[in-house]
Amino acid sequence: MTGFIHQALRYRSDDQFLDAVAAFVRDGLDAGDPVLVVVDHRSIPRLGRALGSRFEGVECHASQDWYDYPSRTLGRYHAYCERRGADRRVRVVGEPVWRGRSALETREWMRYESLVNVAFADSRHWILCPYDVRALPENVVSSAARTHPELVQEPCEAVEYTDPADFSAECDEQGLARLPGGADGIRFTRGRTAAVRRALAVYARRLGLPEQRAYDLVAAVHETVLNAVRYGGGHGVVRLHCDRDHVICEISDAGAYTPVARPAFPGHLPPRPGTATGHGMWLVRQLSDLVDDDLDAAGSVVRLYFRRPGRAQPAEGRVNS
Repeated sequence: MTGFIHQALRYRSDDQFLDAVAAFVRDGLDAGDPVLVVVDHRSIPRLGRALGSRFEGVECHASQDWYDYPSRTLGRYHAYCERRGADRRVRVVGEPVWRGRSALETREWMRYESLVNVAFADSRHWILCPYDVRALPENVVSSAARTHPELVQEPCEAVEYTDPADFSAECDEQGLARLPGGADGIRFTRGRTAAVRRALAVYARRLGLPEQRAYDLVAAVHETVLNAVRYGGGHGVVRLHCDRDHVICEISDAGAYTPVARPAFPGHLPPRPGTATGHGMWLVRQLSDLVDDDLDAAGSVVRLYFRRPGRAQPAEGRVNS
């Protein structure tokens, strides 16, 4: 039994998609592997017809319901594979939603595809990720060769696989744009973080966030504040801002001024059982809709995004790049 396999299928027709995906599913069912298919909702009926009665043995979901935010999606796949394949291979067809994404969201979904190689490196699972070449822009299509060690139905020379640590570092090179100068600021220091929670709760209610999302916002920001107190010199500031789609909470600290190596993939990967670290930022990424950060011993900035009420998660339309 081979180790983890992560492939991209860059398809140019519906027939190419159906032939490759149906063959992948049949092979998995013949091997007795649990098979999970997450593809565009328009492809599900066609795939069902291609597989006939065998489709009954497949768990299937629409990408639009599964691919909401990167860390949450990775957590969802991780939980599924732990539940169904703790000691066996799970086969997954996973087609990300690229349409309607902002430049930041597109970057983070590319990072997600790269991180899959780290998250499941010690497993025997097999993941196939379809990319519709007809509908996606070149930067997304070309990224598949850098984030997947194998390309289905393409020559080996087409693979330009990049180590996930290097790919993630490239994603971080752009840095964070400044928030507008009028963003509200809440200062915090060691032993005085309760005031931050109270101010955040008031802010979330004022914006009309649903009760659960307001709770998530307060919990995620407070956990990030505690990390800033613990590792960032003991004090900092929370800045709050809204744009058209998101409530944005930025937590910055003054830095500890001690040389500390930047952690690999901070909070992006599920913490290993029994480990004492890595849980805080993983929780933050699960509660937030999107996280952007610039971590540095001389001062770090973490920005959390929460989608505003009435601003639906985009699933159709043009990919922004």
